[in-house]
Amino acid sequence: MAFRRRTKSYPLFSQEFVIHNHADIGFCLVLCVLIGLMFEVTAKTAFLFILPQYNVSVPTADGETVHYHYGPKDLVTVLFYVFITIILHAVVQEYILDKISKRLHLSKVKHSKFNESGQLVVFHLSSVIWCFYVVVTEGYLTNPRSLWEDYPHVYLPFQVKFFYLCQLAYWLHALPELYFQKVRKEEIPRQLQYICLYLVHIAGAYLLNLSRLGLVLLLLQYSTEFLFHMARLCYFADENNEKLFNAWAAAFGVTRLFILTLAVLAIGFGLARVENQAFDPEKGNFNTLLCRLCVLLLVCAAQAWLMWRFIHSQLRHWREHWSEQSAKRRVPAAPRLAARLIKRESGYHENGVVKAENGTSTRTKKLKSP
Repeated sequence: MAFRRRTKSYPLFSQEFVIHNHADIGFCLVLCVLIGLMFEVTAKTAFLFILPQYNVSVPTADGETVHYHYGPKDLVTVLFYVFITIILHAVVQEYILDKISKRLHLSKVKHSKFNESGQLVVFHLSSVIWCFYVVVTEGYLTNPRSLWEDYPHVYLPFQVKFFYLCQLAYWLHALPELYFQKVRKEEIPRQLQYICLYLVHIAGAYLLNLSRLGLVLLLLQYSTEFLFHMARLCYFADENNEKLFNAWAAAFGVTRLFILTLAVLAIGFGLARVENQAFDPEKGNFNTLLCRLCVLLLVCAAQAWLMWRFIHSQLRHWREHWSEQSAKRRVPAAPRLAARLIKRESGYHENGVVKAENGTSTRTKKLKSP
């Protein structure tokens, strides 16, 4: 941030300058947009960055409510919140994670994983609370049929659309953060995999008007991920503490089962019974057999891949655990040496020579030959 102490200066717009000051650069860009709200000429353009676009008044029984649909202008709003997320990422890193990691004295590998899990714990916790609030207030939990009834769900409430825009902004910001945080080359493919998975699933639910189903699935997924990264943070603090990993392992399999069941129920059976089954992108209707099969295939393939990685990692962990246990059993116990009684000569020592009590040496003297 702008008020941080700098101990070293770098050439302007050099690679190190951008890495160490990327949050300050993002703060300046956000500040320029906010200053644009103060002037009538630029206020309309500034609102394009800050507020969701494409609002529509929808008549209801109580009157009219404002809903939103998606469009190309959403990219501008997402870009603005990407910079907001970069700033928040830097704040959490500097004022929370860096202070904790200094006390733990972690290695470079563990330090990188600690920073990753620390950032994701904050994000997953806030997303779970926010998503749970939206799902409860919109009534998606009390009425599961609303997940597929009245499809396509073109018009979204403000909080639903804003939630999806912020989710897209966060996972898009994770791509440049791989460069800003100097992530090791060995870690980049793994992180790119789950970043792209989240982007594809969230953008797919948003663009295919499956936002209600996507909210419930994200709530389940984020809850399990929060538990995993929290367990990893506890492990870095105390390597003997693995209780949360056992809880996460149990929750992981249950979550995969719930996600697959809910996806098949909503897409395979619920949307199949909806009367309006026609491919009409202008009206936001993608309820055809081919689209349903593609979505189900994508969800099932992702869950199967996650489950395969989970089983593979658990088997590797168990092999390492049993090898350590067997190695400990094979190590023979060190033989105990019998205590030796040390007989001390009477007298005292003087310059390494034992003297008798009368001051003479205890060694026998050699007689000189005459």
